[in-house]
Amino acid sequence: MARLYSEGWCQEGSRDVDLSTSPLFERLMGAEHVLIAGAGGGFDVFSGLPLFFRLRALGKKVSLANLSFTRLEEVEGRRLAPGLVEVDGHTPGPVHYFPEGLLAQWFDTRGEHVPVYCFERAGVVPLRTAYEALREALGFDTVVLVDGGTDILMRGDEVGLGTPEEDLSSLAAVDALALRDKLVVCLGFGVDFHHGVCHAHFLESVAALSKQGGYLGVTALLEPMGEVALYKEAVDSVCRRMPRAPSIVSLSVVTAVEGEYGDVHRTVRTEGSKLWINPLMSMYWAFDLTALARRCLYLEALRDTRTMWEVSERIESFRNRLHSVRPWKDIPV
Repeated sequence: MARLYSEGWCQEGSRDVDLSTSPLFERLMGAEHVLIAGAGGGFDVFSGLPLFFRLRALGKKVSLANLSFTRLEEVEGRRLAPGLVEVDGHTPGPVHYFPEGLLAQWFDTRGEHVPVYCFERAGVVPLRTAYEALREALGFDTVVLVDGGTDILMRGDEVGLGTPEEDLSSLAAVDALALRDKLVVCLGFGVDFHHGVCHAHFLESVAALSKQGGYLGVTALLEPMGEVALYKEAVDSVCRRMPRAPSIVSLSVVTAVEGEYGDVHRTVRTEGSKLWINPLMSMYWAFDLTALARRCLYLEALRDTRTMWEVSERIESFRNRLHSVRPWKDIPV
């Protein structure tokens, strides 16, 4: 059996894999406190909600965080550290774009106090420092980094990287933390097409991670699941309250969960484009974070960055030095 970078199935208390096993949940069963963190900004934290509800039902302590696109200088939440703001259902914030605050308010309507911890959109050094401050405050021992989409798996030499700045900053920051376990979960296969991601390259990355023991399989989100119903309710509530900027990714995933297929639109934001809503879009793809980080060809160049501008410049510089990129491939089916 392949040996994972973070010891994976060799961890104490693990068992052999069989058809009744969920490798992702096997990895999470030993955790005491899991932080589910949106990697790429925007609504990424919403992609972790089904996992949040399931883990909580299993008796785990679970917290939510997000690399935020919200203008945090306009948010009146508690500052836990530079670049780290705690948001709850009573936190004032921007009127037109505040998904973290509206999510916390949705929890309030259910009689629950669930804060969302917002990381400022910054380079790896301040983001890592903010993660360390949050770990000190909360005491989590495991991080699940969640990507709405699949471009976090692009290693750098593909024809299209999608929107890597935020994803890779989060990946590098969490990779540097000393924790019991670190995982990555992607949701929304196919949604990155409009950002130039070749999904044949995504599948190549999955295969490479599988060979290294870093691929933890897929888990389908199905409509009858209680945690999926709650996820859909949260997405619908927040998107209705943010009519200028509803989440394309979250609405696409919800549409796929509901069994739609093809060019199906849920928001005017996608008008004029062609969508491919499909069953693979509603599946969690899970990976060992350390294995994924080691595959990225330019992650080391990002580790001392302090601003998102620096991150963008380092990625562009890396791309300019490449002799060639892997060309687009259609999936041959």
